[in-house]
Amino acid sequence: MVDGTIWLGRPGERVMAVSNSDKYTYKVLESEDAVGRAMFDELVAYSQEKAGDIVIVLLGGRGAQAMYRIIAQLAESDEIDKLLGRLQVFTQDALAPLRMNNSLSFVRDFERLLGPTFFAKIKSFTPMSTNAGDLEGELRRYVDKLELLGGIDIFFLGLGPEANAASHLCYIKPDSGALSSDIAGIIPISASILEHHISKFKVGGSVVSEVDEAECRNATHILTLGPAAILGAKRIVQSIVDASTAPAKRDSFRRLEKTVLSNDADELARQMDENPGLWIRLHPNVRSFVLPDLFVRQT
Repeated sequence: MVDGTIWLGRPGERVMAVSNSDKYTYKVLESEDAVGRAMFDELVAYSQEKAGDIVIVLLGGRGAQAMYRIIAQLAESDEIDKLLGRLQVFTQDALAPLRMNNSLSFVRDFERLLGPTFFAKIKSFTPMSTNAGDLEGELRRYVDKLELLGGIDIFFLGLGPEANAASHLCYIKPDSGALSSDIAGIIPISASILEHHISKFKVGGSVVSEVDEAECRNATHILTLGPAAILGAKRIVQSIVDASTAPAKRDSFRRLEKTVLSNDADELARQMDENPGLWIRLHPNVRSFVLPDLFVRQT
């Protein structure tokens, strides 16, 4: 436990080896809709490469909304029914304690964006349980189900800005002590994170009642998947589309791209803890899509 954070680990695992020649690559697309289409195309391509069920982890917030619009529209016909019927869908983080039907939960947001037809056609939807009395026990059961299904096929990720041009993936915060063997964690929440979460939902179009907002502001922890879940995914699809409204992402992205990763295991672990956005640099199969506004210099 680090400062109240509880990590659920896989004992004995180590950070995978990397070399300083490894590069973080990405594709710049012209619009948010183009990013959404590219993300959806990755899902379709993966489905053609693999037989059987496909385990995906949804991305909350702005990053995947364009892809969700495409999927929601196609779900209303039978065009992608075979694909939808193979999807085992999970979430990557959540505030707790929080009623599952709170309008500020990621579950409600996914339902709003993807629509009821999508959820009726997929094979399963397993959100993190945020109203359980035993959060740690529920989180363990959650990751056990992920692993029982063979692990994550596609992990949809964004990039969250942090102080000092650091960044987070899921809600793996800087200096939270996450190791490469940690599959999930329970992290104490701060007032600034709650404020960011609430404002993000309102900007995204969610209708939030006073009761839901008050309950959300009383949340005490964040449940999140950890580095082992990210590194263990077969493919990562990352999108960064909101630098215009979250300009701190520009410096975070620049640091993510330019950091030279150490070949020393202990120093590499320190780099990951200081700047958790770097975990994506250790994965061998990443598709990252960004917009041109990520490279606009602030004046």
